Amino acid sequence: MNDILPPGPMLMAFLAASLVLAVVPGPGVLYIVVRTLTQGRTAGLASVAGLALGNFGNALGASIGLAAVLAVSSAAFLVVKWTGALYLIWLGVRAIRRPVRATDPSVATARADVRRVFSDGFIVALLNPKTAVFFAAFLPQFMGTESIPVLQGMVLGGLFVAIAAVTDTLYVLAAGTGARALASHASAASAGRYLSGGALIGLGLMTALSGGRAGK
Repeated sequence: MNDILPPGPMLMAFLAASLVLAVVPGPGVLYIVVRTLTQGRTAGLASVAGLALGNFGNALGASIGLAAVLAVSSAAFLVVKWTGALYLIWLGVRAIRRPVRATDPSVATARADVRRVFSDGFIVALLNPKTAVFFAAFLPQFMGTESIPVLQGMVLGGLFVAIAAVTDTLYVLAAGTGARALASHASAASAGRYLSGGALIGLGLMTALSGGRAGK
């Protein structure tokens, strides 16, 4: 493992940079916060796990060269990008059309389909080509020549995903209080449904209309 990880000072720099990037709110944070507010902490934590697995898939893809293909092939990039955008918009429409029932906040999170929420988060993260391109640009800055690049990329990508999962979990825990308040009132739950659907549709449109290829 010592041969795979970068030297101490470079490793510390990588961990610090990863923490800063993970803490700054972005589309992923908005996604899990909306899920938490409208479906509870259980759904939020399931979303964190799904996003983490999808992001690790992108890190793995970057390590074996998928990101390089996406970076040079406009067609491949656009196909993945538009697929992810349409999936987000579909999730938003589904959230808006979901029936709303007043319920006890103590059972609201238990009614969330955890497997569905997990798979949604996984697909949303995996179908974000910008994440793969981000890893392809970010990870090599901290990789050496003493070990196999694919292994280094997998380990560093895994560390980044783990750090992001921890910070995302903190966002979920903070948003959990608001989720309980929404769950206890039918009017608030109805507003949350439109908040959730609107946010997901907005994320999908933002993904579709963004022109750049870099960034996380």
